[in-house]
Amino acid sequence: MLPYYLGCPSWSEAAWRSTLYPGDTRAADFLSRYAQVFNAVEGNTTFYARPSEQTVARWAEQMPAHFRFCAKLPRDISHGDDLCQQLEAVERFRRLLAPLGERVAPYWLQLPASFGPSRLDELAAFVEWWGAWPLAIEVRHAQFFAKGEAERALNRLLLERGIERICLDSRALFSCASQAPAVLHAQAKKPRLPTRPTAFSQSPQLRFIGHPELLANDPFMTPWLDKVAAWIEEGRRPHVFVHIADNRLAPQLARRFHQQLRLRLPGLAELPTLQVEPELEQLGLL
Repeated sequence: MLPYYLGCPSWSEAAWRSTLYPGDTRAADFLSRYAQVFNAVEGNTTFYARPSEQTVARWAEQMPAHFRFCAKLPRDISHGDDLCQQLEAVERFRRLLAPLGERVAPYWLQLPASFGPSRLDELAAFVEWWGAWPLAIEVRHAQFFAKGEAERALNRLLLERGIERICLDSRALFSCASQAPAVLHAQAKKPRLPTRPTAFSQSPQLRFIGHPELLANDPFMTPWLDKVAAWIEEGRRPHVFVHIADNRLAPQLARRFHQQLRLRLPGLAELPTLQVEPELEQLGLL
């Protein structure tokens, strides 16, 4: 078993047939195939729409016990006027995902850029109510990255409660000068903020938003590889999630991250391979 969690934003990319998945893989089998390679997934799907009870039951059948599904709280909760007015909705959401048990760890609260220091008391009340469930929070307001009192107050709040501040690194994405529609769309949607390599619990959280050319990510990944290796050596179990603009090559970039991490942690097991991946062979990454 790996000493950290590694995954992509989802498991349901049809473009991963003949790369991550065998070419004849049915969509219904994507999750079970994905979980044979990666041990975690970023739960983007729950941010946009709540799954049905039947869908959750199917996920529970396909996710191994060691797997981690970092379910995002739905955006009507995270992007509402007051988090403390959403407590019943949060309870319903947690009950909906209850069949997944400890595989939902941590939940993610992705706050909008408009959620700033003036709402810290609201956030404090929410996390006080939240209880012992594992939770990680992503903030996007510029003042939380200004190294001033607002950021210190946020960090104190999260550290005191053992809640992770999600580390988002979009530098590789914004280093790309491509005019490809997928890149422009990703650059328009993703925040462009300083990195914050924090670890407030045993499970630091990293979202790495990559460049569409795999090798161009290496200078941006290097500091994170050193940091993740250090976290593991400290006895922590980090979560690492790798994106690319259209996510077609996200599994290959995740593999590259793992292969380079193995150079820092001798004895770290290789990731399983379901099918030889042509792009990796062409780039000499295997």
